[in-house]
Parts: sequence; C-alpha cells; structure tokens
Amino acid sequence: MRRRQLLGLGAASAALISLPSASWGRGSVSAGSASGKHHSTDRWSTDPFTLGVASGSPTSDSMVLWTRLGSEALAQTGRAHAHVPVAWQLAHDEQFTRIAQQGQLTATPELGHSLHAEVSGLSPAREYFYRFIAGDVTSPTGRTRTFPAPDQAASRLRLAYASCQRWGDGFYSAYRDMRGQNLDVVIFLGDYIYEYPASPSRDVRVTTGGWVLTLDDYRARYALHKSDPHLQAMHAACPWIVTWDDHEVQNDYAELHAGFSGAPVPDFAARRRSAYQAFYENMPVRHADFAQLLKQQGDQVTVFGSTQFGRLATLYNLDNRQYRHRQACTPGDRAGGGRINPDQCALLNQEYRTLLGEQQEGWLKRQFERSQTHWNLIGQQSLLGPRNMGGATPSVWNDGWGGYPAARQRLIDSIRTTRLKNPVVLGGDVHQNWVGRILSDYARPDSQTVGVEFCGTSITSRNRATEAELAKILQNSPYFLYANAEYRGYGVVDVQQHTLTTTLRAVKNIRDPNSEVFTLRKFGVDTGRPEVQTL
Repeated sequence: MRRRQLLGLGAASAALISLPSASWGRGSVSAGSASGKHHSTDRWSTDPFTLGVASGSPTSDSMVLWTRLGSEALAQTGRAHAHVPVAWQLAHDEQFTRIAQQGQLTATPELGHSLHAEVSGLSPAREYFYRFIAGDVTSPTGRTRTFPAPDQAASRLRLAYASCQRWGDGFYSAYRDMRGQNLDVVIFLGDYIYEYPASPSRDVRVTTGGWVLTLDDYRARYALHKSDPHLQAMHAACPWIVTWDDHEVQNDYAELHAGFSGAPVPDFAARRRSAYQAFYENMPVRHADFAQLLKQQGDQVTVFGSTQFGRLATLYNLDNRQYRHRQACTPGDRAGGGRINPDQCALLNQEYRTLLGEQQEGWLKRQFERSQTHWNLIGQQSLLGPRNMGGATPSVWNDGWGGYPAARQRLIDSIRTTRLKNPVVLGGDVHQNWVGRILSDYARPDSQTVGVEFCGTSITSRNRATEAELAKILQNSPYFLYANAEYRGYGVVDVQQHTLTTTLRAVKNIRDPNSEVFTLRKFGVDTGRPEVQTL
C-alpha cells in the first residue's frame, strides 16, 4: 500500500470513531443475526469500538486480530456484566467484497470484554483488511499483512521501534508521523502505560484515575491510552509485536518484588497477576502464552519469541523484566533501581545473576544457532552498552544491563560464538537515543565488534539528562557514536539485503498536539561489517 493510501486509512479509522450512531452500522452484518436483521438487543446507543482495533503477533500464515468493547457503551446498554457476541471478518479488499475468513467470538466481562481472533491458514506476504461487528455497529477497518514465508526471498523490511508513552507527558504526535512511514510492523519495547496517578504540575493532558493497583485500574489506564486517535490509527495501519517493561506493572519491579515507587501494596503478586491479565486483554497477543495465568493455574506468562521475515531477517522480542533477579545494592532500604558504585557492590558481578532468566537465555542461544536469515534484529527493553560517566567514582544504573554485567556478557558471547549474522540490538527504556557498536568485551575498548545497537528515545516520557552529560559519556565511551536526550520520538529501520538504514524521527514539541516531526539523524550499516556510519 502506498503512503497516500496508508495515510487515508489512518485518517478514515480515526474519523469513523466520531461518526454519528446512524452511520456506525452501514453495510454491516449483525453479530446476532445471519440475515442482517437487527433485534432491539443488538442495538447500541453509543459506539462500542472506541478503543479501536489492532493486529499483532504476525507470522507468515497467521495473525491475531484484537479489539475491546468500551465500558461506556457497555454500561449505557446494560451489558457491563453480559456476554456479548461479536463477529469478525478478514478480507482481501477494503470493501470486504472478498472475505478470506470470518467467525464469531464472545466478549466476556471476565476478560474485560476484549476479543482476540487468532487467524491461521493465511497466505504469506499478503495484505488483508479486518473489522469487528457487534449488533448494528461495525468497528473501524484495520489493515494488516502477513510476513513472507521462512524460505521465501524478501527484498525489504520496514519497521518502527518505539517505547515509553506516558500519557500525561505529551501528545502522541510521533504516531501521527509514523503512519506515513509505510511500515511492515511496529516493535513496541515496553512501558505502554504508566501506573502513576495524575501529576498536575507536569501533566500536559490529564491522567485519569489514581495509582494503578487493581485489575479494574489497569483496564481503565489502558483504555485511557487507547483513546488516543493517533495511537489507534497506527495500530490499525500494520501489525505490532509487543513486549513489556516495568511500568505495565510497577516501576523497577523484579521477580515478585515490588518496586520502590507507588502506593504500598499488601500483595504484590496479586497486583502483578492483574497487570499481566490486563496486558493480555489490551494487546494483540496469543491466548496460549497467557493460558495458565488466565486459568489461575500459575503466575508466569510467555512474552518473548521470534519470527522470520522470509530469508531476510529474524525478529526477536525479549522479556527482561519477568525473570530477572532483584537489583543489586540499591541505596537505602528501597527496592528497585538506583545509581550504585560497582566497586562497592560485591553482588553485582555474581555469575548466577540474570536479566532474562535461565530459560530465556537458553532459548535465545538456540535460536541464534539455528538462524539462517541475513539479518537478526533483537528487540529488548534497554540500552546494552555501558555508559561511562568518567570521574573518580564509577557508577552504574542497576536496573538496566549495567546492573547485570554477567548476563550482558552471556548475551554477547551467544552472539559471538554462534556467529550470528548481522546482529542489530534495538532498545528503549532510557528516554534517550543511543547509537553504537556492541563490543565482545566492554572492559577492553579495542576488543572485537560483534554487532550494533540502536536504543530509542521515548514516545512522550520525559528525560532529565542534559546534552552536556551525554557529551561526557560519549567522550568516555568510544563504542557509542551518537546520543541525544533532547527529543522524543521513534526509530525507523529499513532492512535490505546488503544494507540497513536507521532513521531517528524526533517530535519538536511533545506539548503541542500539532508539532512538527523531523529527521534527527540517519545511520547506515553494511552487511558483514558491524560498524555504524552517519548518513
């Protein structure tokens, strides 16, 4: 689909949400009646699809289609506690004259009236359109596309990587701009929501609700984020691969331990279960990965995974939050992250300490060993390379990879010993742009370069670092080529057979909903050469 068509689809998706109720169901088929005749119980007084639609977890022959019915429409029609039948359709054309597959699901209050249509048997590298139908109302139309088959040649992959979109910190101008990038997929690297209450002194737009602690709280906070028309339109434009970080639960949490920010929580494990369920309810992810949690038969779920984009690239998405050991030597009596002196923390360098967990580490190395693709893009939550501030007293932030140096080295060793082709690590979390080389041993700046990394800034979440501080780090960390803390935004990665190009897109002013978005920097990587060139 050309850029102009994609922009039109995004605008149409956003505009449909605001249409009067007389227009919602035009041309639709009632989910409760195959003949299309509407019964009174099929009618809605308010649009139930105010949270939009999404697709995700793409493979070459399958896709998850998602929506969630809005609480206001459910309440106004007396369905807040009801089971609601909803039809879904997947078509080859935007007019839905050539239906590829269709079916019916039930939106239940037990799962927040969310819907996940897991569609298989699709053709590879094929564009599809999808929608949901509840009674006399049809949802906005979404566009999605399957990946090329694993043994299929693919000449080009365009993806965006993004993270950290605190609602009150600014407007989602980045997503308005992202719709024009003609992407195959978005990789979201964590902090889709934040658990904090409103902050009148800093909020650009009002964050509704207090501290997010219960399942209903998490559902409401996701609904707030998903009410944004630009985010909705970007979800409707292409499939997403999603992982999480800490704020989907609580700041800096690790294992079953609560982080140090937030209201006191008597039962953090229960809070985490609620947060994980809400993540499932609001993301286009597969039921099997959350089945034990949703059946109340266990606490852990599977978020990490990988998928091939033909023979061109493998995309990995990791989970560095759920399985990690608790942060080492955090000052005072706090739990969670903090700035520490590594020379005064014997626990820091213990070999057993892990960020990804033993199971995920082993799985990832096996995936590297089996990889046959030309490029390998590893999406994970944070900045891999250490930021050296210099000075007499060394310090590291113990919530990131710097707090788990043995785990970082195991990841690097897996890349090196498996001879992984053209590894590119994508990250988020730090609310800054970083571009650099991955060294086989960061303690030796002259050691072999085994890959490159692009760590992205935030969509909106603020950053307190100054450009002078970053300049000092760059001076003392020669493996980094570029850093910027001034702008919010996202990155676009354009992968072709012999080259990879990363473009950093920056929002000029996140406080302005109509802000200009511009190219901050552009970088290139050639196949077989783990170096980054400024373009």
